[in-house]
Amino acid sequence: MEINTYLNFNGNCEEAFKFYEKVLGGQVLMKMTAEESPVAEHFPPGWGKKIMHIRMKIGGQLLMGSDSPPEYSSTPAGFAVSIVVDTPEEADRIFNALAEGGEIGMPIEETFWAHRFGMTKDRFGVPWMVNCEKS
Repeated sequence: MEINTYLNFNGNCEEAFKFYEKVLGGQVLMKMTAEESPVAEHFPPGWGKKIMHIRMKIGGQLLMGSDSPPEYSSTPAGFAVSIVVDTPEEADRIFNALAEGGEIGMPIEETFWAHRFGMTKDRFGVPWMVNCEKS
């Protein structure tokens, strides 16, 4: 069994995944726009270039997403994508990149369990936790 994160966006999925590819060192394995899909006629007018599905590999994990037509889009709540890294420097780099233009919930800092831990929503509204645990 696998559990993977699937993110829905309100029209800016491709921009978000290009950002995640750069910041997280991911590799897009698959991307399909609405107009490339066999059900293209079911998408709203003007939605052809929007992402129907994208899959990115980051380390050994998958991050997936799509653009949701407005009637199906909602603000993410009740979860966070958690990233665990090996060094405080990598935690700081990733956190600061994700936080730029977003909203910091908890600044990245040392805690009793981590060399670095912080919580932020990125500029796309996706909540993240960045963690560099102590041994």
